[in-house]
Amino acid sequence: MPAALVPELYVSELARSLAFYCDLAGFEIRYERRDEAFAYIGLGTAELMLEEPVGRTWLTAALDHPYGRGINLQISVPDAGRLYAVFCDAGATIVNALEEKSYTRRDDTVLVRQFVVADPDGYLLRFAQIISEHTS
Repeated sequence: MPAALVPELYVSELARSLAFYCDLAGFEIRYERRDEAFAYIGLGTAELMLEEPVGRTWLTAALDHPYGRGINLQISVPDAGRLYAVFCDAGATIVNALEEKSYTRRDDTVLVRQFVVADPDGYLLRFAQIISEHTS
């Protein structure tokens, strides 16, 4: 069964996006439809659909760079520091450097190690690792 929420992101060049998501971030291609320039990718339980806007589209306005303005997608990872180093070494666009930050949730506080990177089309990805959780 697919994840309860699977964002579908339009990308300008699928091959370039797959290199970013798979080669750098560690996602794997779960399946693809090359004739539609489409790929369904996953990292652990996180899933995304990547697609070039050809043929049938969901566009309601002009698709201008950077894509995805106003949102960031948080992706849980086991080692945010290692992944941060991979993106830095590759010269990726780091939007927020690696940090540790506490967040209060309903009944507890969680300490997260995280950073934000922009993908080739400008979508913001926040890779986050839970360091500790404390009951309030």
